[in-house]
Amino acid sequence: MVIKKIPCFQMAFQIKGSVILSIYQGVIWFGCFGFLISVLYYFKLPVSQPILANVIPSIVLGLLLVFRTNTAYDRFWEGRKIWGSIVNNTRNLARQIWVSTNEVSPGDREGKIVALKLLVAFAVATKLHLRNEEINSELKDLMPSSRYFKLQGMNNPPLEVAFWISDYLQQQYDRNCLNSDQLTNMQQLLNYLVDNLGGCERILKTPMPLAYAIHLKQLLFLYCLLLPFQMVESLGWWTGLIVSLVSFTLFGIEAIGLEIENPFGYDTNDLPLDTICLTMKRNVDDLISLPPSVRSLQSDESAISDN
Repeated sequence: MVIKKIPCFQMAFQIKGSVILSIYQGVIWFGCFGFLISVLYYFKLPVSQPILANVIPSIVLGLLLVFRTNTAYDRFWEGRKIWGSIVNNTRNLARQIWVSTNEVSPGDREGKIVALKLLVAFAVATKLHLRNEEINSELKDLMPSSRYFKLQGMNNPPLEVAFWISDYLQQQYDRNCLNSDQLTNMQQLLNYLVDNLGGCERILKTPMPLAYAIHLKQLLFLYCLLLPFQMVESLGWWTGLIVSLVSFTLFGIEAIGLEIENPFGYDTNDLPLDTICLTMKRNVDDLISLPPSVRSLQSDESAISDN
């Protein structure tokens, strides 16, 4: 995926990819509330209460927000590392299958192509599994029809795809197309892929504790509600605007953490899983277009030795 560089001024006003649309209603509401406090203060009502600044210390709220955002980003980055590992393990396993598996019958080349496509199918099935989506046409072109329809009834489709790949490797070993070391190395790479699947499931099924998320949201609301009472004496009619800016900052940070907490969805800031899967498919297609040179090299060496 190519990341386009956006000018700083343009980025400051960019809506796409930001959290403005998810927080603007709360920002407007608190700004209006701040303006209401300014009106009440104008009519000499006792709404100025600077002592309320001690109810929720800013440093406490800041630490809670930092912890929330850091935790969410750790989950996002862990997801990216796992998908990077899926890409690397897929490339390594595909290369080893394509180059190391002997072809002793006319159909062996086609069998290797099917196995390589199953590696891409594993990544696509993992993506759909993490998004809680049904098996779709993305997988139909990556496997025989019988397996495609069987996959639709599975609770964990990527695990079934991994089983098919493992079964293929064992069959090639039984046919003496692979030796024991090659089989061990390939099965180890496949084990890594299954570990990657488990890592993604761990992120998906272990969200931020609900009690923490609720308590942080409550503190944010309480802080922004008390803020105009603390500021109205010194800011007057500017209270609503400043409260809007503060609430925009605080709720924006909280919304960023919420958005990247699950990095496997379709949000702009989620991981580009569709692009990653397409990249893997292109890598495998390129590999298939390159006939292994080991046998041709051996043939050349045999011809030289015969001469």
